[in-house]
Amino acid sequence: MATQISNIETQIKNEIPADMKAVVYRGINDMRVETVPVPAIGPGEILVKVASCGVCGTDLKKIHTGSHSAPRIFGHEMAGTIVAAGNTVTRFAVGERVVVHHHVPCGECYFCRKGTPTQCSLYKKVGVTAGFEPSGGGFAEYIRVMDWIVASRGVVRIPDAVPFEQAAFLEPVNTVLKGVKLLNLAPDDTVLVIGQGPIGLMHAVLARRTGARVLTSDLYPERHAIAAKYGLNDPIHAGTENVVERVMQKTDGRGADAVILAVGGNALIKAAISAARCGGKVMLFAQTQYGEATFDPGVVCMDEKTLLGSYSSSFAILDEVTSLVFDGYRNGFDLTQLISHRFSLEDAVEAIEVASQPKADSMKIMIEPVLGLGAGLGGT
Repeated sequence: MATQISNIETQIKNEIPADMKAVVYRGINDMRVETVPVPAIGPGEILVKVASCGVCGTDLKKIHTGSHSAPRIFGHEMAGTIVAAGNTVTRFAVGERVVVHHHVPCGECYFCRKGTPTQCSLYKKVGVTAGFEPSGGGFAEYIRVMDWIVASRGVVRIPDAVPFEQAAFLEPVNTVLKGVKLLNLAPDDTVLVIGQGPIGLMHAVLARRTGARVLTSDLYPERHAIAAKYGLNDPIHAGTENVVERVMQKTDGRGADAVILAVGGNALIKAAISAARCGGKVMLFAQTQYGEATFDPGVVCMDEKTLLGSYSSSFAILDEVTSLVFDGYRNGFDLTQLISHRFSLEDAVEAIEVASQPKADSMKIMIEPVLGLGAGLGGT
């Protein structure tokens, strides 16, 4: 079959088809499995065959709110195998298993120098696509990785012993560790993490690694049971207990030194602030839509509580995150245990529906073009 690779000298391990399956966003809540062309690549770029891609909460918000124009192919928590490379690519070769980041900072602009690289204009530019306006593209069989992503640490090799599914957590773990580091936790701190979905659970695990005591809050006992597998044994059952009262009881009436709100929407912001001690910190992690929320400004001024936010990833901690995810697969940080559902591309619309309506038995949802490949160690 003819390839879609143009104007380059390529090494092709397997024959690349002209067309592929992808989940295309056609408008608010309108997702369709369609046949689209395999994207062409140019010099300095690579073509990756996707093995596994996680469904992220930010993907869901884009789908449900119409914040982005259509058509697009979303998905950015992706891992796969390089199947073609442009003639100027020297650091990577066909057949290598990789994780791909869909955007990278320049490292030189004002925002990068000031330690806020997610505000960098290059970082805001998406450099991975499966077609249409670049939007990640992980909900497809193949993705085109543009030259500045390839050249700027946006592509990370996966060790032989690590499955694609574990590797696909590299980007979300980065975002979580970035947030935890902003809190500057001490071993004698008590941290409350509100929400024990995949992101909240990872926050709790990484906060606990600092030596801090971690309290976890969630509506579902089933999620607390999963958290216990990671050593999180101080749950608050939000469905039957008053979270703020329980935090006060567990901290001699002071409140938590830090509160991480890992649940979207604004309804729990006031409770998060109330659960923090005077002089404590409250981090908003899942509030990724602009709008208005009310809180008592006196608790910020007179009670000296700090309200802060953390968004997206940091390449300054990429090496630490890479070691944490790859080494952790065999050393107590097996993130594949968070995966509750795996869907093929043909059933990806259902995957998005399941992820959009979380229940007690739903945690991380993965879309895998070839079911079973994501859990494996190779193959294209």
